[in-house]
Amino acid sequence: MSHLSSSSSASSACPALDRRIARPRELAAAEPRLTGVLLYGSWTVGEADAHSDIEAYLYVEDDALADFDGRASVEGLAPPRLAYTNLYGILAVVFDDLTRGEFHVVAAGPGIAEIDSWRGAVHLPRPEAAVLLDRDSGLTEAAGGLAAFQPPEPVETTRRLANELANWTLMLAHVLARGETGRAHALLHTVVAPFQLQLCRLPRDSTAHWLTPSRAMEADLPAADLARYRATTAGLAVVARADGRGRGALVHPPRPRTARGHRRVARRRGAHRLGRGGPAGG
Repeated sequence: MSHLSSSSSASSACPALDRRIARPRELAAAEPRLTGVLLYGSWTVGEADAHSDIEAYLYVEDDALADFDGRASVEGLAPPRLAYTNLYGILAVVFDDLTRGEFHVVAAGPGIAEIDSWRGAVHLPRPEAAVLLDRDSGLTEAAGGLAAFQPPEPVETTRRLANELANWTLMLAHVLARGETGRAHALLHTVVAPFQLQLCRLPRDSTAHWLTPSRAMEADLPAADLARYRATTAGLAVVARADGRGRGALVHPPRPRTARGHRRVARRRGAHRLGRGGPAGG
């Protein structure tokens, strides 16, 4: 039995995005080689806004996948400025209004069967809003298994994250000591920082954005946690410098000074001026 999700099943805070989401329902129904379309990402969890991407799986009949033109299938949404297969094998599209889209074009049989393995990693609180097309009800049933949120198991997850951080932070220290500040910055941003945030989220029971732990961290985490994170990650106010031997050192952002701290700084500056032949030295 063919199932086409109603365009009123969900909405976001952005009418333009809602219109962009409504269009795939119509296009999918008109493409007989598509057996199902599943949205994922911010739109399906009620967090979409004017800056959100459109992310979807296009489930194609198994024997039609080889000849299926993914780009042509999404051109009806809006004129694309850019469309290509990215490094992850995903069809990446930039539409004329600069909305981004990511579309996984996969065979329906193995693709829908794989959804069960997403449990604990992907959460679809309203599967009926995520399923845009389902010709045989198989996709709806599979997506329904993701309706219940499953937080990560705390004990083993904490152990794994602590091990990862110990390993990668040591590598970061070696790379920085070698003077490769660019490589150190990339390592800190792409590897160390996500593990830090996951380890920070776990005891706070704030794991809804587990796969992308930096998402909405400003709203999800206490101010003290954010301050600690900012003090140990280079992309914010921490920079790298090199000494005369070409070795790097982390320079942390200045901390707010107390009155006593201001007095200490003033004394140091005064001594520095005297040593250089300041007012007292004539």
